[in-house]
Amino acid sequence: MSDKLVEVQHLKQYFPAGGYGKNKKYVKAVDDVSFYVNKGETLGLVGESGCGKTTTGRTLLRLYEPTAGKIIFDDQVIFDSEKKIAVDMLPYRKKMQIVFQDPYASLDPRMTVADIIGEAIDIHKLAANKQERYDIIIEMLRRVGLNSEHANRYPHEFSGGQRQRVGIARALAVKPEVLLMDEPTSALDPISTSKIEDLTLKLKENYTIIIVTHNMQQATRVADT
Repeated sequence: MSDKLVEVQHLKQYFPAGGYGKNKKYVKAVDDVSFYVNKGETLGLVGESGCGKTTTGRTLLRLYEPTAGKIIFDDQVIFDSEKKIAVDMLPYRKKMQIVFQDPYASLDPRMTVADIIGEAIDIHKLAANKQERYDIIIEMLRRVGLNSEHANRYPHEFSGGQRQRVGIARALAVKPEVLLMDEPTSALDPISTSKIEDLTLKLKENYTIIIVTHNMQQATRVADT
């Protein structure tokens, strides 16, 4: 058993860009990327805008199916293009959660915060009854600096920073082992950014984190590697 919790080897993600047959063209969004994250570590994935950081993160979670490469989670191969391995991701969705870049676009505007967080609990069958479900929701809100009064509000009633906290609470509700934070502060003002960074530092105590960012100062402050 190794200390590596997540590892990618020679990961590639190409998207079709027109043409047919031999003339078919591709955008090489991710081209031969390899890295690993140890258990309990926070890895900063840093690069300029448009370089493929977000695509790397989404491909790692197989929100995009990889073009090629190998993905290993806790010594289990979950994707290997050479051996044609692509395991069912539902059990791993619980273990690897993502916090999306845009906190408004990633929250259903027709659902209350309680239902947004509760949906994750329902999908993975983490509550035995309605009271336990409610208790988990309130605990997750408390953990990210919100409270029970926020549970019945809708996303449009929150600031950008508060919406991002809701997104983090939703991710934490399923008790993941890895938290992928995709540019979690890029849409926020400086004060909200600082608060989300402080929250991330607290989360480091209990989670393995991959934080995608173009901000080198943020990566230096938050990440171990």
